[in-house]
Amino acid sequence: MLGGQAAFNLNGPSCPNAQISCRNTTTVENLCCFNYPGGQLLQTQFWDTHPPTGPSDSWTLHGLWPDHCDGTFDQYCDDRRTYNNISAILRNAGADDTLDAMSLYWKDYQGDDTNLWKHEWSKHGTCISTLDPKCYTGFAPQSDVVDYFRTAVAVFKQLPSHQWLLEADITPGDKTYDLTDIQDALQARHGQPVTLRCRNGQLQEIWYHFDVQGSVQEGTFIATPPDGTKGNCPRRGIKYLPKSSSVNPRPTTTRHDGTPEPTQPGSSFSGRGHLMVNIDGHNKGCIISDGTWYLKGTCATFQANEKDGELELSSRKGKCSLASHDSYLKCYHSIRQTVGLGTHGDKLTANGNTTFWANKIPQGFKKARISSIKDGADDVEVQLVWQSA
Repeated sequence: MLGGQAAFNLNGPSCPNAQISCRNTTTVENLCCFNYPGGQLLQTQFWDTHPPTGPSDSWTLHGLWPDHCDGTFDQYCDDRRTYNNISAILRNAGADDTLDAMSLYWKDYQGDDTNLWKHEWSKHGTCISTLDPKCYTGFAPQSDVVDYFRTAVAVFKQLPSHQWLLEADITPGDKTYDLTDIQDALQARHGQPVTLRCRNGQLQEIWYHFDVQGSVQEGTFIATPPDGTKGNCPRRGIKYLPKSSSVNPRPTTTRHDGTPEPTQPGSSFSGRGHLMVNIDGHNKGCIISDGTWYLKGTCATFQANEKDGELELSSRKGKCSLASHDSYLKCYHSIRQTVGLGTHGDKLTANGNTTFWANKIPQGFKKARISSIKDGADDVEVQLVWQSA
């Protein structure tokens, strides 16, 4: 315990007399021993029931996120350290135990675990100051990557959410719970309030908040209150469903008035369907007939066919393709064939990659363009998921 709060040390400090992030009273120049500006670390967990993801008696790990002390955050801080081969990096470093744990607990609800790991590292891991390669003596390539995943898994193992809730008689099933009951059960073990997030009244996310004394890879994690109001669960009637339950899936289409309308679960990429936009596993609108991203209105109906290993994709506007001059997704009658697009399960791919980029998140009735390449520091990473019509 440190200062009356739950704390645990990962490997023993290599930064003697290090200050605690978000609690320093003097300027800290050595950002290899002090996490800045991402000084509050969030260990985030998911409870996915449709499809059921991960063990039925455990929450799954979603990420380790460095927030600023005021609740804002950076993302994609170093494109030079983006890697597609996270599994190989861990194996080559002898981190097989970490990779085994990730394969069991760090799960993408659509089955694309490796892309989730890549995303979490590139979006969040590269923004942790103490993982900068210059902080290592005799830096071995990708040591920073290995330390990020080792640390995330080590912190996750200290936070057995399912067990803590079970011990408070909060169990998956038909019973509903008050927000204070769930919060109190977790705070009693964590030592500080947590962030609880729900979808359609169903408990789905837990965010544990920490300040860190020293580096992320070797320092002491100290439980701390959330850096802002981020929860969205109702005060009463919260559902905590078993992972075998059939509930409304994440992807939705929209009615004409803009309210969500449940759709059927994702299916094979063929026939008639919609292209739903996902960010971090959450649905955020859909693609309309010209190939742009929209949050309001009716999702376009696309026709998808695969012939001789090549995808043909079209809307009422015409065939869809990646434009050769700017790599934007476009659908027009003047396009003669689909170029650059393919499929991986129920996801659309760009040149074999399930990651797309948007120049912004659309607001209201404004649209955003979707590209296969990142063109600016503020671009948003998305995935395009097929929903049969």
